[in-house]
Amino acid sequence: MKISASRRKQQNTPGGGKSGFLNHLGDEKSPYLLQHAHNPVDWYPWSSGAFEKAVKEHKPVFLSIGYSTCHWCHVMEQESFDDPGVARLLNDDFVSIKVDREERPDIDSIYMEVCQMFTGRGGWPLTIVMSPDKKPFFAATYIPRETKFGIIGMLDLLPMLKKSWESQQEKIIDAGDQAMELLRSAAGDQSGEQPAVALLDQAYKDLEASFDSVNGGFGNAPKFPSAHTLFFLLRYYRRTGTTDALRMVEKTLSAMAQGGIYDHIGFGFHRYSTDAGWIVPHFEKMLYDQAMLSMAYTEAYQTTGDDQFKVTAKQILTYSMRDMTSAEGAFFSAEDADSEGEEGKYYLWTAQEIDEALRPEDAQTESDGRIARKLFNVEDPGNFFDTASGSKKGLNILYTGRSIPGLAGDLHLPENILWQSIDHIRHRLFLARQERVRPHKDDKILTDWNGLMIAGLAKGAQIFGEKQYAAAAARAADFILKKMRTSDGRLLHRYRDGEAAIPAYLNDYAFLVWGLLELYEATFEQRYLDAAITMNQQMITHFLNTEKNALYFTADDAEHLPVRRIEVHDSAVPSGNSIAMLNMVRIARMTGNTRLDESARMVARRMTGEVSRYPAAAFTQFLCALDFMLGPSYEVVIAGERNAADTETMLKSLRSNFIPEKVVLFNDSGQSGGIKDIAPFIRYQASIDGRATAYVCSNDRCESPTTEPERLLELLHGQ
Repeated sequence: MKISASRRKQQNTPGGGKSGFLNHLGDEKSPYLLQHAHNPVDWYPWSSGAFEKAVKEHKPVFLSIGYSTCHWCHVMEQESFDDPGVARLLNDDFVSIKVDREERPDIDSIYMEVCQMFTGRGGWPLTIVMSPDKKPFFAATYIPRETKFGIIGMLDLLPMLKKSWESQQEKIIDAGDQAMELLRSAAGDQSGEQPAVALLDQAYKDLEASFDSVNGGFGNAPKFPSAHTLFFLLRYYRRTGTTDALRMVEKTLSAMAQGGIYDHIGFGFHRYSTDAGWIVPHFEKMLYDQAMLSMAYTEAYQTTGDDQFKVTAKQILTYSMRDMTSAEGAFFSAEDADSEGEEGKYYLWTAQEIDEALRPEDAQTESDGRIARKLFNVEDPGNFFDTASGSKKGLNILYTGRSIPGLAGDLHLPENILWQSIDHIRHRLFLARQERVRPHKDDKILTDWNGLMIAGLAKGAQIFGEKQYAAAAARAADFILKKMRTSDGRLLHRYRDGEAAIPAYLNDYAFLVWGLLELYEATFEQRYLDAAITMNQQMITHFLNTEKNALYFTADDAEHLPVRRIEVHDSAVPSGNSIAMLNMVRIARMTGNTRLDESARMVARRMTGEVSRYPAAAFTQFLCALDFMLGPSYEVVIAGERNAADTETMLKSLRSNFIPEKVVLFNDSGQSGGIKDIAPFIRYQASIDGRATAYVCSNDRCESPTTEPERLLELLHGQ
């Protein structure tokens, strides 16, 4: 079989280039699938051909789902899928299919819920064994090669599964039918009453009860960043003035930024913390975490004025633009936890490595090593316990554990001098770390995660006045709108190696529309608002079910799967239904399209029944949308000349305050048509005496226009 240049290039990805054998994954674009292209397992991608083979040969399907930066996916590959004995069993008795969960979240969602139903837990790698008609009868996550510690291994499990398939096939198929019926019933109508403020209060009380007042965050280890929960608490604080809501946000964001979950040298957040104190991370970095957390720190800065939140937000965006941006301006998906076969190796330091990297260059740097050890809690025996070796091995996770003022006091240094030292130390350690083998980067481009990053950059551009952020957001948006659409304008989900493919999911539409709306409000370039309106309408046309009052995860013309899912829970990223609901409300306010407002309320009613049972657990993004819907919300029109000094002053004043329940339109005095065609009501909201003028409307009532920024803020605070 001839290997194309693009495929040869991929043999250097983790797991690749191990043998001359090439299975059916060799022509795929997914880095994860290509990592397995040289396994002795005869993997197939998810395809009709694979299932036809299973039917023809009357074999069960062994489905393995993961992603390219998943540590335990690498472990299972090395232990089992590279093992000739395991491969022989799979090749003889099963049809083996590999799925990248980031490419096919629709498949992953179905079978992850199956795993949770069967085992009470989930995670990746996800292992499913099913009939040729896609009905599952076995589910697990990581499985070792050999049975150990009470966990059955692949060499024992596969013969057992083969025997069950041959001797209990009728029972197996019946169990699969029951599992699919349970999933289908879960997608039924669960409508409740129109949601009310009481839901917000209930969620706040639940979060207050689970808040870790010592370490920040909620619940116990492991701890995941949950930016949408912090979004909700900031909005609850603005609505009610409850200072404890703000305290929870400040404590959590401060602890995370001071912990080992944050990369203090190259910036950006790792995936999660394995301990309660945010010290020991799982080292992979995901684009969606950078996007969501940049917005959380940006909004916290906007609310509090605390410069440390601003610094962290800008550092996250620096990392994303420097290390996660393609040559064409879109954003890559993730960076691995592993390098050179060891988790975290790229990020860990011995005390000697710190000293070596910071050897005195001159009198200025004489104390850099001492400061760095104190600053980052570096110990000679190490502070990182390596579970593989059962020892510390002298390795250190770098973390500060306290604020800059606290550090300055400990080190007996003025704050400004400490800031200079930190910048100098970081730069030198960054250069030293660049000499190491960098973790694998998953360089596929996903529309939904890029939508989140566009939103994060656009928010940063608005609040920090950084035009480079708006430019980066615009490049990514332009790439998607140009390169990731079909000939009839529909979105596609994934781009890699020159190919855009896979019909878009709900999250692709919802998250991109969010990003486009934020980008419009950052730049007031009408084409981004036009695109947001178009994408939003496509989403409604192909995903909204008016009988079930919800948006499906897949389009009406997507591949037929055993279940067409309705996803309403927040997970690592917010629910597409919740983001879509907020988008519809915002566009309704911007355009005067009341039908969109009603569609949003319809989705809200559908979700309320489930939300009311545990609002804080998985619905905080819904609550953000609900907060906007319940009001008071504001429509703000700024009329004037786009680049005039008084316009910039008005916008700076508007953006300096945390007022999330607003939409902003710009009426350019020098243009006709355009935005006035989208929002006809602003035709008469012109500048007064050639000055930048603000118009504020709320609850179907408009205030007198003002040319004074101070008066604009008074109107937005109900004065």
